[in-house]
Amino acid sequence: MLARATTYCIDGLDSRRVSVEIDVRQGLPAFVIVGLGDLAVREARERVRGALLNSGFEFPLRRIVVNLAPAHLRKNGSGFDLAIACAVLAASGQVKAETVARYAVYGELSLTGAVRGCRGTLAVAQAAAQHGLDGLIVARDRAAEAALVGGLEIIAVENLAQLARVLGGLEPAPDLPVAVEPVADEAPDLADVLGQETAITALQIAAAGGHNLLMRGWPGTGKTMLARRIPGVLPPLTEAEAIEVTRIHSVAGTHRGGGLITTRPFRAPHHSISASGLVGGGIGPTPGEATLAHHGVLFLDELSEFHRGTLEALRQPLEDGHVAIVRGQRTATFPTQAMLVAATNPCPCGFAGDERRCTCTDSDHARHQRRLSGPLLDRIDVVVDMGRPSADDLAGPARSSSAQVRDRVLAARERQAHRLRGSAAHCNAQMAPAQVRRFVVLDARGRAALAEAYERDFVSARGHDRILRVARTIADLRGSARVEAADVLSAISYRDVERARAEAVA
Repeated sequence: MLARATTYCIDGLDSRRVSVEIDVRQGLPAFVIVGLGDLAVREARERVRGALLNSGFEFPLRRIVVNLAPAHLRKNGSGFDLAIACAVLAASGQVKAETVARYAVYGELSLTGAVRGCRGTLAVAQAAAQHGLDGLIVARDRAAEAALVGGLEIIAVENLAQLARVLGGLEPAPDLPVAVEPVADEAPDLADVLGQETAITALQIAAAGGHNLLMRGWPGTGKTMLARRIPGVLPPLTEAEAIEVTRIHSVAGTHRGGGLITTRPFRAPHHSISASGLVGGGIGPTPGEATLAHHGVLFLDELSEFHRGTLEALRQPLEDGHVAIVRGQRTATFPTQAMLVAATNPCPCGFAGDERRCTCTDSDHARHQRRLSGPLLDRIDVVVDMGRPSADDLAGPARSSSAQVRDRVLAARERQAHRLRGSAAHCNAQMAPAQVRRFVVLDARGRAALAEAYERDFVSARGHDRILRVARTIADLRGSARVEAADVLSAISYRDVERARAEAVA
């Protein structure tokens, strides 16, 4: 007897429809799975057999062939277990085949028959809705995540026996569990950072326009403290952004099915990370930290300690907002529209400029500078040097708080959203060259200042447009519709262009 069930395979960030076809016929008892499955798919035979028997069902002692179609698509993961079990029950007449065919089925089985959640449930639910299926059958601990997709019936089950009773009409579908989000820790406040008003101003500009930021200074000056407070001043995620972020983290396995992610991601990988770990890769391939930080912040602490090849892999994702990973004959595209925030010391010992404390030689300084290439620094819009705060600064009151900065950032973002409505850009840093020419109109003084910087080779052609974007953000923070010469000069001062050029030559 032949039976079918529908499930999905996670491919990059997408989900591909898979038809589970089962043929049960006379012959020597066998259980074969074909269709280009990985080891986890092949091991489903034992999990399905054990789950059926331990749930009180009959396992047919016949020749069973399971075909996962289309056969050319590589299947991975344990999410096929539940669909295979449902198809076996339908083929053996233990549940109605027409009822199983109405739903998509996605989940892993334990040997006891319990249904376990799998990564990528939100992506599967979205695909099931697009393909016009009546509903999706998932594990109970993933139901809140799947329920984010409207217009799709979600059947959340705890075990295989319960699923059979629901499909057979012996009991109604259970109520969906209420998503309980973990209580988030209180966001750290900028008021904790004392004596760094210049750096806080640079942070405000970067957050308001979504610009990349580099903080450079001696150890202990507050670089990491500032970086970890950036999510607290960024605007909240829109509904579309929250769905996209939740989908990414669900596919990556970092979201445990608690519902919608409402806070902007903040990813801070260790400097020993590989290039594939940062931008994505692997056999899958799977998303990297740059994608997990999508719509959020990617913080690279001790930037000069990262392997140069790892940092160079970031160049194209920073420019394009996405990265295409090619492995064998497969290509996966991952979004990388994250705000890059980096911190570094000025030299290996960290005390460059202090002859009493700096122990680095000229060759040490040269090697340290070469670790950060000119093309990478050219993609950083705002560079700020952080000095050592004075004793009076540390003893005095805070001058800025996250609430104050957030209000100014939100006001600037609202102006950008109004200006860029209807386009793919959401902030000034994402403006296309045509939008830069349209929305950044300089007066004579501003054009002269920018032309002088460019003619003296202080900025590249890329840097020319990035200065205009930063100047537009500074004007937005002032509440001005016009970009003035002072805004351009301020944007030029935030680019470490001379150093980038020297390092590129080196």
